[in-house]
Amino acid sequence: MAQEPRTLPPSPNWYCSRCSDAVPGGLFGFAARTSVFLVRVGPGADAIPGTPPFRVIGELVGHTERVSGFTFCHHPGQYNLCATSSDDGTVKIWDVETKTVVTEHALHQHTISALHWSPRVKDLIVSGDEKGVVFCYWLNRNDSQHLFIEPRTIFCLTCSPHHEDLVAIGYKDGIVVIIDISKKGEVIHRLRGHDDEIHSVAWCPLPGEDCLSINQEENSEEAEIPNGKVIAQTPGTKGCYLATGSKDQTIRIWSCSRGRGVMTLKLPFLKRRGGGIDPTVKERLWLTLHWPKDQPTQLVSSCFGGELLLWDLTQSWRRKYTLFSASSEGQNHSRIVFNLCPLQTEDDKQLLLSTSMDRDVKCWDMATLECCWTLPSLGGFAYSLAFSPVDTGCLAIGVGDGMIRVWNTLSMKNNYDVKNFWQGVKSKVTALCWHPTKEGCLAFGTDDGKVGLYDTYSNKPPQISSTYHKKTVYTLAWGPPVPPMAFGGEGDRPSLTLYSCGGEGTVLQHNPWKLSGEAFDINKLIRDTNSIKYKLPVHTEISWKADGKIMALGNEDGSIEIFKVPNLKLICTIQQHHKLVNAISWHHEHGSQPELSYLMASGSNNAVIYVHNLQTVIESNPESPVTITEPYRTLSGHTAKITRLAWSPHHDGRLVSASYDGTAQVWDALQEEPLYNFRGHRGRLLCVAWSPLDPDCIYSGADDFCVYKWLTSMQEHSRPPQGKKSIELEKKRLSQPKPKPKKKKKPTSRVPTKQELCDGNEEESIKESSGPVENGVSDQETEEEVREPEPPCGDTPTVSKEPVTCTPASLGLEKSKVTINNKVPVLKKEASKEKPEALIIKKRKARSMLPLSTSLDHRSKEELHQDCLVLATAKHSKAEPSEDVSADLEERFHLGLFTDRATLYRMIDAEGKGHLENGHPELYHQLMLWKGDLKGVLQTAAERGELTDNLVAMAPVAGYHVWLWAVEAFAKQLCFQDQYVKAASHLLSIHKVYEAIELLKSNHFYREAIAIAKARLRPEDPILRDLYLSWGAILEKDGHYALAAKCYLGATSAYDAAKVLAKKGDAASLRTAAELASIVGESELSASLALRCAQELLMARNWVGAQEALQLHESLKGQRLVFCLLELLSKQLEEKQLSEGKSASSSYNAWPSGSEGCFVERVTAVWKSAFSLDSPEQYQAALQQLQNIKYPSATNNTPSKQLLLHICHDLTLAVLSQQLASWDMAVEGLLRAVMQSYDSGNFTIMQEVHSAFLPEGCDHLRDRLSDHESPTTPAFKSLEAFFIYGRLYEFWWSLSRPCPESSIWIRAVHRRTTSVEQSQQVDNVSPEETDPKASQPEPSKTPEPDVKLTEEGEQMLNTCKELISEKHASLQNSQRTIAEVQETLAEMIRQHQKSQLCKSTASGPDKNEPEREAEESLSSPQSQRKEEKNEAVSLPELTKRLTEANERIAKFPESIKTWPFPDVLECCLILLHIGSQFPGFVTQEMQQQAQEFLLKYGNTKVYKRQCQTLCT
Repeated sequence: MAQEPRTLPPSPNWYCSRCSDAVPGGLFGFAARTSVFLVRVGPGADAIPGTPPFRVIGELVGHTERVSGFTFCHHPGQYNLCATSSDDGTVKIWDVETKTVVTEHALHQHTISALHWSPRVKDLIVSGDEKGVVFCYWLNRNDSQHLFIEPRTIFCLTCSPHHEDLVAIGYKDGIVVIIDISKKGEVIHRLRGHDDEIHSVAWCPLPGEDCLSINQEENSEEAEIPNGKVIAQTPGTKGCYLATGSKDQTIRIWSCSRGRGVMTLKLPFLKRRGGGIDPTVKERLWLTLHWPKDQPTQLVSSCFGGELLLWDLTQSWRRKYTLFSASSEGQNHSRIVFNLCPLQTEDDKQLLLSTSMDRDVKCWDMATLECCWTLPSLGGFAYSLAFSPVDTGCLAIGVGDGMIRVWNTLSMKNNYDVKNFWQGVKSKVTALCWHPTKEGCLAFGTDDGKVGLYDTYSNKPPQISSTYHKKTVYTLAWGPPVPPMAFGGEGDRPSLTLYSCGGEGTVLQHNPWKLSGEAFDINKLIRDTNSIKYKLPVHTEISWKADGKIMALGNEDGSIEIFKVPNLKLICTIQQHHKLVNAISWHHEHGSQPELSYLMASGSNNAVIYVHNLQTVIESNPESPVTITEPYRTLSGHTAKITRLAWSPHHDGRLVSASYDGTAQVWDALQEEPLYNFRGHRGRLLCVAWSPLDPDCIYSGADDFCVYKWLTSMQEHSRPPQGKKSIELEKKRLSQPKPKPKKKKKPTSRVPTKQELCDGNEEESIKESSGPVENGVSDQETEEEVREPEPPCGDTPTVSKEPVTCTPASLGLEKSKVTINNKVPVLKKEASKEKPEALIIKKRKARSMLPLSTSLDHRSKEELHQDCLVLATAKHSKAEPSEDVSADLEERFHLGLFTDRATLYRMIDAEGKGHLENGHPELYHQLMLWKGDLKGVLQTAAERGELTDNLVAMAPVAGYHVWLWAVEAFAKQLCFQDQYVKAASHLLSIHKVYEAIELLKSNHFYREAIAIAKARLRPEDPILRDLYLSWGAILEKDGHYALAAKCYLGATSAYDAAKVLAKKGDAASLRTAAELASIVGESELSASLALRCAQELLMARNWVGAQEALQLHESLKGQRLVFCLLELLSKQLEEKQLSEGKSASSSYNAWPSGSEGCFVERVTAVWKSAFSLDSPEQYQAALQQLQNIKYPSATNNTPSKQLLLHICHDLTLAVLSQQLASWDMAVEGLLRAVMQSYDSGNFTIMQEVHSAFLPEGCDHLRDRLSDHESPTTPAFKSLEAFFIYGRLYEFWWSLSRPCPESSIWIRAVHRRTTSVEQSQQVDNVSPEETDPKASQPEPSKTPEPDVKLTEEGEQMLNTCKELISEKHASLQNSQRTIAEVQETLAEMIRQHQKSQLCKSTASGPDKNEPEREAEESLSSPQSQRKEEKNEAVSLPELTKRLTEANERIAKFPESIKTWPFPDVLECCLILLHIGSQFPGFVTQEMQQQAQEFLLKYGNTKVYKRQCQTLCT
């Protein structure tokens, strides 16, 4: 089975009448989000034999919003053309072969809802929109016609296959019209009968009306079909049947010759297998149709729950239908079907393709009505990918549509063998992790903080942990139990527990045996074990080393902490990223070099990936935690944040990274080299996983709703795009739909537009939804959904058919009334709050306190006279007033002013009621005060939320307790009005200090809360510290680092203050943070920050600033010396114009730059003058400080500034050792510096080190080394060899110039130009050396005899004897043999794995041969490759070679193995070259020896060819 790329595409768009289509020959397309995916079906798909014949072959990218319509051109010769319509307002015409836009128009002003390419006119595309406007567009003549038939929302339209001018249109309200576009859209028939949305219109494939024997009489009596407007027969309306499917659950067949319905098919209520959906609910139905070309008496339709029916139209009275896939269980769609399109393959199979809400595309064989294959798709971001360690090839995908997909990638019969798991998820799946040993046990985490466990082999719902995270679950990991879960015997606790890291920054440990029990926050254990006092960092990532003994936690501040089991003792902190850590990955343990399992790669919101080697730290198990600030390897190239990392299980040190820059990158981490870059996604990558079986195959997922399987060997690019390309990718990404709040449409717009982005925008759906996720739901959920009309993704707000006001629909009528009554006064209050008071001041006379009484006193004379009589009767009757008088007084309440108190009270009540009704509560309150009922006034005002400062100020009159109560009530009221500060002030007035502070804190008024707490509480009150810390955390999150630092200082948490200041990572912030840490006594932190600051300034070549930063801390004295030496060396390089970055912006220190004396003397002079370093004790102290720092070895990709710093560190050690007369250490330091430059391939720097530190050669060092047998002698020999090696290359290059000039080595008698050619010197230098020397020109002709050797030249060539060392040549040969054998073995293992995969096809391995060759010898020349093809080496032979080489190496003394040596064969080759070009320069004896060495030790691939050319 040859490997091939695969795509898991986004889901086809929902609620569109035509957004998939197919053409004969086997090309199918469906609209998904903003693009169209193309699928080749049938023999042309080149599918692997035995698997379904289809393949996703590409994507049409160009629209910026959801694609709402898609149609192919069905004219032979034009099958490559298709049209799309989109919510961005355009209709585009595409060529699918080139995947480019041919032309486009933006004629529609409103959302386009229907589209069709005329089957009769080969360049006519008809489109309709929500306002009822139809546009006809003729492609060839670029002409268009605007038709406005009805002011209704168009749902679907279909052009007639028999008459070029007829188009049938279905509307939202159930009307169907047939129009003639040649007559300006004149309506030929208006077909009435449906009473809800028309979802599909299909013309009968045969013209005329003879194909169906319909009993007309039966139908003419059907009262439910009112006849349409009958129009006289014209030649244009030749008889033809038309079928329509509607949301009203019926299919109607219409006769065009009579313009009326002739048959009605009612959908049957089928018992759904696997959980039913209530068929009476219209919202759940989409009725789409397909009238098969070769079977006009049959019609295919969708049904309620995703079933497909084949209707037999020959016996209309029997309503006879056949169910698709009736025999096989579980083959049908599980949700409504939106589109059906026929496809005839190259081998003449009649297929039908269906798209559905269940997110599957299914292909049906029309001959058998069985499902041939299913293409699953994704309805959300692909957040997480995880391969099962037990069930090989089983890939779990966590998707934003609330479902987990489990893809059996090794299935031989089905490329897309995908199972869906949705029960109990109901939210975006953001994290996945398989149990390392238990089959089918999959842990998942969601964006609402849920953690659960699925058994993928059963149909049971998942177990859900009772402890939720407060925010999104970022990562899950299985690891050994730690306390308190680790207590108990072996059988009482699980061997592995589940760790989850959530967005709020905590890591929880869950017991998989008892998820209902409490999960434990591991921070408590970390705090207790390591007795940490300061605030623990916010955790963002967790990763366990494969052996389960070491845990790494990544944090929001960019630090990574390494803990050791069983009690999570902190052994190391890595300060590298300085931005939120997103990904940590440990190297696997089964590589050829076991020590690689200590490599840990990490990625953060910075685009750089760091690899750290933690072997030393973990093995030494330090007492107190170590801080690491230098990476082992740095992988730079991405231009946006890193989201996921994965090591290849097949290679050593090969890593793949996923990034927001839209690409996945494969790295050789050990060489810091980018290898392959995948750019297939149209969005930001979120996850990546290496195939466990195929070393060439990687899976990646992104926010473009896609998962791609891709092969590294097929990638054109080797590194991420920089500059313009990166911008193009960004544009490509921006062409995706942007999540945005849904626009409120007018009630007339059709329902689907309200859900248009349900599957388009990372389900805005689930984000705000309390409703269920629309993806395979249980029965109860279904009923729940039904209550909200049509929420396609479980999220859209309720949308009913009529325009609805905002009263909650679910409340009963009475409840609604109550709600409204409650709300009215609030509105009045708002209105009255500001206006009335202003008006009272301006028009005090105009507004009476007793307006009703006043108006009653201004009535007619008769009424006033009557008042006097009633009043007299009431006042002067001795007895109780009669009932009549009482009634009169009741009516004339204004007379209360003149009668008794009870009547006056009644008058005041009536006046007060009037004030309230007119929206003047303050006048009502004054009246009540006149009455003396202050307590009542306060209670009423409090109930109505109308308390004022005035009222509360008067409250003490009613007593102390009433005042307290009134102030509290007023504070509550102020909170409802968002006046929190004022509310807090009132609480303070009644001495509720804590409540006031809590109120301000909970509403984020931290500044005010702290001011009150400081002023009113004791300084040691814990509330104050809590306020500072809470405010600090919020400020830190928002990026206000300086203010956050002040908060932490206020809370006496100085450590956190320094950390937060350093977060920004620029030099100024780091310097301030270091000074702050120094002031508060955090010396270790201060030193690390000062060093980071100095390194930042070093990158900007600000030497003065760097020294000032290092001055901050005494313990950095050693580093000051390193930086000083680095500055002097850089200056020297710059003066010689060797430094690659010669910049005028370097700010050097004004040190006395005495140019006299050698470089070392100048350095020590500056040290003495600038740092007062002159006594042996001081030298010793500095030496000890620096000896503790270890830097990793260099590679070809180490940045030059970093390389120089590392080299200068070793040179400083060498100079300090010289000053202390410790010559052994001086030699070792110098050798290490030379080795760093040699390993990185930077020959220039190596030569500069030689000229600065060994200007006279190595003789003076030889004299100083007291004992020739001292342990350092081998190191000295090695240093001397590298010195000679450098001189040898310089000598050779001086000869290789077109006109060799006189130098200390050669004498040019008179100059004459020699003709020179560039020769392929690359062949003559070992591939390990990629120095500048590898590309220097060399003379190809024997030079004129005018170049002679000087005495120095002869001496130099004589010293080259040192380079031709038998011992070293033999050792290097053995090492090369081992490397070669290991490479061959690794390749054989890869081939074996591939052949396991390819058992089904005999030709599998042969196909992969070229790939193997390419990978095997990436760096070797081509001719070499050809030779290798014929060499087949058996496994025993390889093992034998390996054993022999290892035995040979074991015999060498340690002294030789410890110290490196220049490549002996390389030196032999150069000497032979010089000898052949300049006879006589190299002695015969030396040439003889060089040839012997090449013949003897040149048997490895690297040197084979050179030996043949030079030694024959």
